[in-house]
Amino acid sequence: MSLWRFPILLSIFMLCKGEDSDCDNFTDLDFHESFMGTYLYVRLLLYTRANLECGQELLHHNFTQEPLFNKDMNILVVDWNRGAANLNYFAAVANTRGTAVNITGFIESMEKEGASLDSIHLIGVSLGAHVAGFIGTMLGGRVGRITGLDPAGPMFANAPPEERLDPTDAQFVDVLHTDMNSFGLRGTHGHIDFYANGGLDQPGCPKTIFSGKSYFVCDHQRSVFLYLCALNHTCKLMAYPCSSYSDFLSGQCLQCETFKPASCPVLGYDMSQWRDTLLRLGQTRAYFSTTAELPYNKTSYRVDLVTWNQFLRWGVVILRLYNGKNVIESQIDIKLLRFEQYTSTRILAQFDEDLYPIQKISLRIVTGNMIGPRYKIRLLRIRITPLENPNRPLMCRYDIILEENAEVSFKPLPCD
Repeated sequence: MSLWRFPILLSIFMLCKGEDSDCDNFTDLDFHESFMGTYLYVRLLLYTRANLECGQELLHHNFTQEPLFNKDMNILVVDWNRGAANLNYFAAVANTRGTAVNITGFIESMEKEGASLDSIHLIGVSLGAHVAGFIGTMLGGRVGRITGLDPAGPMFANAPPEERLDPTDAQFVDVLHTDMNSFGLRGTHGHIDFYANGGLDQPGCPKTIFSGKSYFVCDHQRSVFLYLCALNHTCKLMAYPCSSYSDFLSGQCLQCETFKPASCPVLGYDMSQWRDTLLRLGQTRAYFSTTAELPYNKTSYRVDLVTWNQFLRWGVVILRLYNGKNVIESQIDIKLLRFEQYTSTRILAQFDEDLYPIQKISLRIVTGNMIGPRYKIRLLRIRITPLENPNRPLMCRYDIILEENAEVSFKPLPCD
């Protein structure tokens, strides 16, 4: 068996540090160097199962002499801080090409030693996502996979495919968007594009400039934290193919029949369950919502209502789930819902916590009618389907009469 036939994970622009003095660390530039600019210099830091927390610099030309570089998994962290960490953004963009040429040459040397391009996975953050794309292009799109974490938007927004990350750069390209209205790139640029919270403002990130540096970088950096959470299996972020985030929140895209027997796509390292289907589909947009903090998961339910009320009413739904004294609440107010005689309504209810088993449910339809008589709304059926936990039972209740703006509670029953 050839020396290099094993998976290789090549990471672009991802910071890892070891505590031991014998460890080789990421280049740390001071403000003066970042302000004045530096010449481009690319280093490779090697991590394997034998040195998970202590990087070792891998020389470009004598890498076959490194005994650690002979494991089942090799993580190469590309340190191009001398070139990327520059207050002159235009200079940093210009250095992406030189970095790509450097790494492409290294990969070609590995290929000559027997490495398979199929086994190489490039992960790039911000400008690093485009570096990964340039590498893929120079290697004829033969790289196994590229993952782009919120690819940089400025100076790439109107670029043609050959000048930015795009699906032809690798056999499989997946992209995560978290800051499309600032530092991130809008649009679809992979075989699957994941849009966390619509790919825009992230929960928990500052909303005003008075928060300082965090206001500018929080949304952009969230892509890294979400992907690391998925890698570590700390969170399971299931995404739903849909044409827009508003359609997803409105409950219009909550089934993934195309991917059966697999579930809806899940963000992370192992995409094998969905890869072939995604390649066949071409380009897929997939949306999910998160909380503000680890583990970022939201618990989602599909709620189907069948109403039979005499008068047309418009309103939003507030749903509460109980387990003993514990309660979680979801306010479904993305748009006003229409309740009238024999109307089926599907909504998405998302909760910041998971509660199980559910012992009681309460429902309130808020219409805003503060004066005059309260109209009654009759529910022929309410059916609540857990989305991330399909093994949990569906919950139903039949023939409920409630007044608008008034809460009604009931015990869930098994669904027929």
